[in-house]
Amino acid sequence: QVQLVESGGDLVQAGGSLRLSCAASGSTAGFDTMGWYRQTPGKQRELVASITSGDTTNYADSVKGRATISRDNAKKTMYLQMDNLKPEDTAVYYCHMRILRGSVFTFWGQGTQVTVSS
Repeated sequence: QVQLVESGGDLVQAGGSLRLSCAASGSTAGFDTMGWYRQTPGKQRELVASITSGDTTNYADSVKGRATISRDNAKKTMYLQMDNLKPEDTAVYYCHMRILRGSVFTFWGQGTQVTVSS
C-alpha cells in the first residue's frame, strides 16, 4: 500500500513562487509515473505535470516555462517548483502515482491548496 501526502501550498501574490512536495510512504515497487493535478470548483481535474520512472517529463501548456517537476528517490518525494505564479494557478493540487505490479494501481494524495492573489 502507498500513501501520498502533499504539502507546500500557500497564499502568495502573483509573480511569487512555491515548491509543492509529495511524500510517498509504503512500497513503491513497480513505480511507473507520478504527476501533479489541480482542480478548481466547477472544473475537471487537470494534469499539470508528470514524470516517469525514466525521468521523462510532461507539462501542461499553461505552466510550461514556469513549472519544474522533479523527484528525490532517496526521500521518496516528488516536487513541483512553480514560479511566476498567476491567479489562474489557484487550485487544489493533488499528487498522483501509478504503479505497475502485473495490474495498474493508482494512488492520490489529499491535496494542498494554492491561492494566488492578483
